[in-house]
Amino acid sequence: MAAQTPPKLQAGQKVGFAERDITPSIGMEMPGGYGKAYHRSFHDPCKVRAVVFDDGVRRVALVGVDALIVPRAMVTAARKAIFERCGIPQEAVLIGASHSHSAGPVGMVQPGEYDHASPSVKRLAYEMSSCADPGYLLRVETEIVRAVADADERRAEAACGFGLGREDRVGFNRRLRMKNGLTWSHPGKGNPDIIGYAGPIDPDVGVIGVWDRHGRLAGCVVHYACHTTTNPGGISANWVYYLEQTIQGVFGKDVPVVFLLGDCGDITQVDNLSPYANPPGEQWAQNVGGRVGAEAVKVLLSVWPGSFAPVAAQVVVERMKRRIPSPGRVKRSLAIVERSPKEVDPTEWTFAKEIVLLDALIAKERDVEVEVQAVQVGPAVFIARPGEMFVEHGLELKKESNFPMTFPVELANGCVGYVPTEEALGPGGGGYETRLTSYSNLVPEAGRRMTELGLMLARRMQPGVVPTPPKAPPFKAPWSYGNVPPELS
Repeated sequence: MAAQTPPKLQAGQKVGFAERDITPSIGMEMPGGYGKAYHRSFHDPCKVRAVVFDDGVRRVALVGVDALIVPRAMVTAARKAIFERCGIPQEAVLIGASHSHSAGPVGMVQPGEYDHASPSVKRLAYEMSSCADPGYLLRVETEIVRAVADADERRAEAACGFGLGREDRVGFNRRLRMKNGLTWSHPGKGNPDIIGYAGPIDPDVGVIGVWDRHGRLAGCVVHYACHTTTNPGGISANWVYYLEQTIQGVFGKDVPVVFLLGDCGDITQVDNLSPYANPPGEQWAQNVGGRVGAEAVKVLLSVWPGSFAPVAAQVVVERMKRRIPSPGRVKRSLAIVERSPKEVDPTEWTFAKEIVLLDALIAKERDVEVEVQAVQVGPAVFIARPGEMFVEHGLELKKESNFPMTFPVELANGCVGYVPTEEALGPGGGGYETRLTSYSNLVPEAGRRMTELGLMLARRMQPGVVPTPPKAPPFKAPWSYGNVPPELS
């Protein structure tokens, strides 16, 4: 697309983008489940995508990673290296996972995580569970650092536009209220016991566009809330690939697209109330990514570039408690996992294994480090938390925030598993996301506390102004062609 009218630039304001490849190798583990699965084919590249905003006083970095999660240890190490190399403060670097279920081996079990446990528990963790690859983790960490450093070096004068689109036909709440009084996840299409959706969605497509001094789109940041589980076949960034392809199809193949995931712990592409069969993965990925990308294009064509000052960042870290399985449940689970998965119900065995693993984690650590971060880019604030946050948490942040645009980011700067609402963990709740596992185990009030902390950080910041076009000139006279009564003869 041809360049727009060159924007009015503000002295000292610069932006830089960069990408690095993190495509895993064929044969590596494919994370996302509770057992081992392996990549057997390639579909599209996985990337680290980074942008650095510099308002002339401070710098912040937003990093989107085509990965299931970003482990806390990797984030901490990458931030330290970025500070040493670029001088960007560690609290000013947001690193978020896209949650692609078709990307590289960054989870679930981390290297050495169960080295303290018994031989039988080690076997369950390292031989019977999805495991991160130490070499791949180091590679991703290295490329995050390089991407931010490259983006920092490529900073150039730029103006930013901020906008919101709406896409409400590709994401659906996967939790449904049932006639038995509980809430189930994916209860099955056509299930006569379904009453209706148990929660909302977040249809906002958040966009920050960056234009260079010549009026060309230099890159963009896109924010949307939907699981990246379309799995088009093989190694893939998932539907984010088609988001990128759609935007680049309009503005040029070299336009960087940094994607950050909104709160979607209970949102996927599956419509459990649809009477129709789910489409194949490739078609599904194109539909979600294409529609979100098309909405982002519409926003980019309509926003007005201008100042993105100020930029700022703040972080708070707290320890949050785990839910503890009862001794009786641990004992029953140990008895189940002593048998072969082929001898018992596979689901029962899987979640018995998870209770045993959780019990081993609790022996080492009864609570978990949780970081909440707020990163400001002018009139927009990104509030990052490390869990798969239920959409209600993000909607609450948007409702109560003091910013014109608030972008909740989940699975950022670490991973603590699903973070349901207190209602979901109450008497009428339930469903997959509320299961007690080594992955998801925070106490019911954890999500509310993260929301409180995020709002606290945002309220310490002074929002910038959304750039707007120049005001219309003072009225002088109506259009002489149009200021007439109807002519009938």
